[in-house]
Amino acid sequence: MKKEEEVEAAKALGQAAPGQRLQLPTADAKGSMPLEQAIARRRSRRYFKAEPLSLEEIGQLLWSAQGVTSEEGLRAAPSAGAMYPLETYLACAEGLFQYLPQEHSVVKKSAEDPRPPLAKAALGQDFIAQAAVSVIFTAVYQRTTGRYGERGRRYVHMDAGYAAENVHLQAEALGLGSVSVGAFDDAAVARVLGLSRDEEPLLIIPAGRLDKA
Repeated sequence: MKKEEEVEAAKALGQAAPGQRLQLPTADAKGSMPLEQAIARRRSRRYFKAEPLSLEEIGQLLWSAQGVTSEEGLRAAPSAGAMYPLETYLACAEGLFQYLPQEHSVVKKSAEDPRPPLAKAALGQDFIAQAAVSVIFTAVYQRTTGRYGERGRRYVHMDAGYAAENVHLQAEALGLGSVSVGAFDDAAVARVLGLSRDEEPLLIIPAGRLDKA
């Protein structure tokens, strides 16, 4: 990825004010890596360079997670009953952003770098602070349990697994590394993200350019 594209991405994200929406580049639905190759190459990576990602790369990661892929509003990852209980956040040096699937855009929630407090909330897993971005999934369980009852909680966790695997495969296709992090203090992560009481953190996926294989 060209260095000027990384600089432009950091500039755009940094200049956005809290509450401002930023349109992401149109997602590439064709790609350049066969699915089978991405599956074969996928590994958990924890060593990242301190280099930002381009808006195109950020957009691809978020689109793979929860992007809209049909005129009916269906998304890239399956969801029980199409209830879509997941919310998707992006943590980077320029602040905290929330993904808006219907618009393929992000809205800035905070201008402060959330990665160091996220790493602390994740029991000191410092690579979270080193990765260019973290894609974070949270759940509003009521969207699914309202239809399926208590068993809907299981469906929500399935949804998160589907979306996470999409992110990992997309990262590989982009030449990036990624890893799933489930070990964290729920309350601490909720505070970092500013979550409401009906929204709970599920998974953190740091991603970025690899420092070591």
